[in-house]
Formats: sequence, C-alpha cells, structure tokens
Amino acid sequence: MTLAESADGPSSQEARWLADKLRDIQALTDAALSSLEPQGLLDALVSRIRRVLQADTAAVLLLDPTSTYLVATAASGLEEEVSQGVRVPVGIGFAGRIAAEGKPLVLDEVDHSKVVNPLLLSKGIRSLMGAPLRSGDTVLGVLHVGTLSPRNFTRDDVDLLQVAADRAALAVQTLTNQLDRSAGAALQRSLLPSALPTIPGLRLAARFVPGRGNVGGDWYDVFVLPSGQVCAMIGDVAGSGLRAAAIMGRMRSALRAYALETADPAEMLRRLERKMAHFEPDAMATVLCAVFSADLSAVHLSSAGHLPPLLAVPGEATIVLPVPPDTLIGAPGREGRRVTTVELPPGGLLCLYTDGLVERRDFPVDDGIAHLCKAIRSDEPENCCVAAMGAMAELSPSGDDVALLTLLRSGTAAAADQQVVPVSTSVDEALAAGRPQDSPSSGSAS
Repeated sequence: MTLAESADGPSSQEARWLADKLRDIQALTDAALSSLEPQGLLDALVSRIRRVLQADTAAVLLLDPTSTYLVATAASGLEEEVSQGVRVPVGIGFAGRIAAEGKPLVLDEVDHSKVVNPLLLSKGIRSLMGAPLRSGDTVLGVLHVGTLSPRNFTRDDVDLLQVAADRAALAVQTLTNQLDRSAGAALQRSLLPSALPTIPGLRLAARFVPGRGNVGGDWYDVFVLPSGQVCAMIGDVAGSGLRAAAIMGRMRSALRAYALETADPAEMLRRLERKMAHFEPDAMATVLCAVFSADLSAVHLSSAGHLPPLLAVPGEATIVLPVPPDTLIGAPGREGRRVTTVELPPGGLLCLYTDGLVERRDFPVDDGIAHLCKAIRSDEPENCCVAAMGAMAELSPSGDDVALLTLLRSGTAAAADQQVVPVSTSVDEALAAGRPQDSPSSGSAS
C-alpha cells in the first residue's frame, strides 16, 4: 500500500497513522523554512525522520559544488559521518547510487559490496533506505535512514522518506539561494572601497545600489599609485550570485597589482585578460580603466567592452567620450587594446557607470546614455551622483546592480614638482608625463 491508497477498510487505521507522520514532517519543514536556518533545518529533520520511521540512524548528504561527491552534512545516530567529513563519490555505493540515479533505494541486508562508507559497517547497520533530495530534475543530495537489526522497509516507508526528502530539498534550495545572495552581497560590499581616497586637485563621489534578486558583479575602484597618478576603474562581471561577486573581487585585486607595474590602462587589461583566460576561462566581464596624468590635465582610458564614460566641462554640454570598446575580458577572439587620451580642464568632470544605470528593457541603451548626459554637468561630484540616480530612477526603475563614479578636477592642480616614477615602457612614460599618446599596438602582454 502507498500513501495514495488510503481507502476505508482494514488499512484505514494505518493510512491515518502514516498521514499523521506526514503532517509531522511537513510541519517541521514549514517551520524551518520560515526560520531560514539551513543547518538547524537539517539537524532537526534527521532527528525527526529517525523518530518517525523508528530507525536507529538518519543522515543527509549534500552534493559538493562540483557534483562529484556527497558530503555528510547532518546526522542523528550517525554523527561520526559529519564530524569525520565523510565524502561519498557519486555513482558509487549506496548513497552515491541514489544520487546518480535520482530515485529511492532499499538495502534489506547491508554488506561491504553494497556500501563504500566504512562507518556504516563499523556502526553495525543492517538495513538501509535512502531517497534523493531533488529540486525539479536536479539532485541536491541524499537522505537515508538505517537500522541496527534487519528490517524490510515497506513501500509506505519509502514514500514517506521521499516526501521528507522532497520537503528538505525545497528548504535547502530556498535557504541556499538566500545564503548565496547574502554572502554575495556581503562580499561585494566588502570589496568596494570603504571610503574614497582624498586626492589633491580631485574630488570624488560614488554610488552603488544592489539590484533586486541575486547580487551581481558590478564594482568600482579608485586609488593613488606610488607615482602620484590616480587610477580609476569600473566593471561588471557577467552572471550573478556569489560566484560573480567572487570573480569581481579577484579581478579587482589583480588590476590593483598590475597598476603597480604599469601605468598603461590597455596593458593592465591585457594582463587581466591573460590571467582570466588561464585561471577562469569561463568568466566574462566588462572593465574600463582610467589613469590620470600626474597633473590631472589628461586622462588615459582603455575599455574592455564597457560603456563609454561621460565628460562634462563648464559651460558646455556633457558628451560621450569616443572610447572604443575593445573585446570583453573572457570573450573569444582577442584583439588589440587601445588607449584614448582626453584633456581634463579645471572644472572637468568624468563620469563612469555600469549598464544597470542606463539600460532598461523598454528603451535602447543609447537612449539611457543620452538621458544620463542631460542629468550630468560640471558640478560637485556628490550633486552629480544625486542628479544621475534621480533622473534615471524617474525614467524607469532598474532591477540590476548600479555602480556610478564621478571625478571632478578642481582648480587646484597637483604640485608642479611632483615626481613621477618612470616605468618600463615608452607608453608608460608618455602616460606618466600626461602627453597624448597613440593607441598602443595590439598583442598580448609580455
């Protein structure tokens, strides 16, 4: 008899008993879902399942990120599985077979030919029953129970265990997504500058607003190099969640390191491209690098597929700078990376942003950039951020991450006698001196 066969008759009492057990499990998982505490959910679940099914052990094993192993995560009566970090290969042994096949399995008699976990044998478990934790067609893990004396698990037992596993899978998926969003948001916030640097002759302001749903990989950075030059960057990693935030952090750290070795923004991007192609070939991102000359009179820009920056100067309309968007980091078919040099007069304001600020489903991105141009003018950077965010929000709310960075050259330039430390290439020397420079030749970094 299965749970669906609860007709009146001699089996009705057993059906009511099973229904009571089912409600017990459902009440547990419903309460756990509201508390959003994954480890507490699993610990309570295995304890309740063990009691409801009158078993001696119960355990939950979850797939690792590579989906290669099942990792013991919660246990009752078999706590050693968790404390010893038991890992079971998918497709091998009792739990591994359940994960590979995605369906319940019963072992009336346990022996070394049917299980690979030595703890099950040393514990003296005689019978096992397990079911997959599934989210749609995806297996997340395995829930199994065991007894120290031989037992013939019934179809009703299997049905009940599968219901518990399905409820646990739903809770685990929900809570995992919540944790992923929380961890990604925390990582993203920790990697953004906690405070913008104080730079003589340059005033700064920035905004970062996380999007609705999963956190993304938007970021910005500003720092002063040992040469006295200022480097500003902004980027957007493809994808969302914790992985995108982690990739963003690694890219930001790598670019900071490369900026200590070269003042050529195109060379920074070439090195980043080579690093990402080797270590994270599946990652993709847009990045814009800007290096200010030591006297702040010029900005040297290179773009890896990022949206063009804006320039506002006193008494003139804000313009979109003609910075060619070379290939994205991680895109196939590498091309040369170019540098565009623009003058930055006193009172000139440079605006860097990510696509979440200007891109909407209901109008082209060019229209969004044009609307942003109308909102930006040569003013205090904080005022520009307020105007930009307000204007774009009134046009249409964004559901994506938004990063915005504004940099205003004030009337006080950097000290004339400021020393610029020369670096290794002629391009670097030209950039450090603040002279306009033709685009560097294409090719990979040395």
